[in-house]
Amino acid sequence: MADPLPPVIAIDGPSASGKGTIAEAVAQRLGFHYLDSGALYRIVGLVSGERGANLDNDLEISNISLNLNIKFEFSRVWVDGRDVSELIRGEVAGAAASRVAVLPGVRKALMALQRGFRRLPGLVADGRDMGSVVFPDAALKIYLTASPEERARRRYKQLMEKDSGASMAALLQDIRDRDFRDSTRAAAPLLKCADAIEIDTTGMPVGEVVAQVLHLYQKTQ
Repeated sequence: MADPLPPVIAIDGPSASGKGTIAEAVAQRLGFHYLDSGALYRIVGLVSGERGANLDNDLEISNISLNLNIKFEFSRVWVDGRDVSELIRGEVAGAAASRVAVLPGVRKALMALQRGFRRLPGLVADGRDMGSVVFPDAALKIYLTASPEERARRRYKQLMEKDSGASMAALLQDIRDRDFRDSTRAAAPLLKCADAIEIDTTGMPVGEVVAQVLHLYQKTQ
């Protein structure tokens, strides 16, 4: 009889809903591995854009995806020996990620890589389809959300800390556009699984959300 697979906590939700912050904090509290699946798509989007690739061409972008040497090292991300940690958090990489993520070939290329993060003692994974597609047998599935206005405010605050000349109106429209693309795409659209627990983080402190997720996980044990 095969050994049981390490447990997974899947945290899905729309852009800027706080998935990464919450997932990383939960992973640290539990001593689990952490997977920021969005970073993979941001990497593919960033590199593809830098190479002048057609972001709507599945075959072209899939080939790029298959030939990247990606390394996660604490809070740093390396691609082909280059530190892209800051670049992949920019708006350009984010917009490109939303476009390439709809391509079935790209999603297939990155699937094995994502599942490879499932190691003992466990994994906390955040993204758009962690519970619905990548880890359908996750021990706990969370759907994290917040109002578009709240998410735009959070993103604006992040960018202002970097002295970016961001526009709140533009950020709000970008979030709405991404929500539409992510929820209507043919390949693994953003959706709340029937067995996922929804948490609306609008106005909630990070610590409170983390405590709620940890409590829900303890109940699965």
